[in-house]
Amino acid sequence: MVPTEKSEQVQAIVEAYLLDGPRKYSRTEVAERSKTSTAITKRLWTALGFPAGLDDDAVDYAEADIAAVRNFRSLNILSAADSRQQAATARTLGQGMARLAEWQVDLVLAEIGARIAAADPDADPEETVRSAAEGTLTTLEHLNTYAWRRHLAAALSRSLDPGTSAGETVRDLAVGFADMVGYTRLTRHLHPDELALLLESFESTTTAAITENSGWVVKNVGDEVMFAATNAVAAARIALAIQESTMMVGGTPELRVAVAYGPVLQRFGDLYGSVVNIASRLTGVARPGTVLVDDEEAAALAGEAEFEIKNLRSVRVRGFNRLRPHVLRRKGNG
Repeated sequence: MVPTEKSEQVQAIVEAYLLDGPRKYSRTEVAERSKTSTAITKRLWTALGFPAGLDDDAVDYAEADIAAVRNFRSLNILSAADSRQQAATARTLGQGMARLAEWQVDLVLAEIGARIAAADPDADPEETVRSAAEGTLTTLEHLNTYAWRRHLAAALSRSLDPGTSAGETVRDLAVGFADMVGYTRLTRHLHPDELALLLESFESTTTAAITENSGWVVKNVGDEVMFAATNAVAAARIALAIQESTMMVGGTPELRVAVAYGPVLQRFGDLYGSVVNIASRLTGVARPGTVLVDDEEAAALAGEAEFEIKNLRSVRVRGFNRLRPHVLRRKGNG
């Protein structure tokens, strides 16, 4: 980690690097330089998740903040949108970046500390700290940009599939969930380090199964992963691969997995609608170690030689009086 006596110096260098200079502007000056109003800049800052004080003349902003307001307003689709849509866009962007930053801060400090420790002891101390901080941030910035570019390319490819209109918000997708059985009980007995290892094993195993079978992770929430695929076959392969790969990892709890297929609302990277709710409810009633699918997913898989489907009795779950589950297996594994 960063040596204690250098922490303030590192903080100043890091902030100046990230904000393209020191804080030297008030919200009033930001509004003037970006040709907007203080009300708009304050609303943008709040939506992004940053503190926006009551004093418009407090010097809290830097060059990067002015550039951000200009860039935000330069997007035609946003400048023409109403304030609610603008705030929703900024809020989603801010929440995603905040989570990434909270995870990366320990990595940044550890890497800066390691670079300082490995530096020439005869070098200028201030230059050593500056080089370590700026080198670390530059490398991480490039990695962040690379990951964002690759994920955006993948998302664009999915959105521009034949039969899909660009920018469409309602699409036919297969949506699935996988959750760990007995997770609440486990958390009461596991040491935090053991819990971290369990979650890492779960997330890495499920992510590999999802991405290797042409799906994508929508989100991880504790003991559960939500995934999606553009077609029923890919989702079925994902669900079975998750169960099979988890069984090969020692010490991992059994999983319940379920998939539903049909029209879903895509909004800011998340998915909504009855299909999502059905997949979630089926996960809750699935027996450990099994995969359940709904009527639409089962119908879409009919005739696929690699799968076997067993029909079960209808069940009553929250929000649905009659929900008919089907057990999905690989052919020959029944």
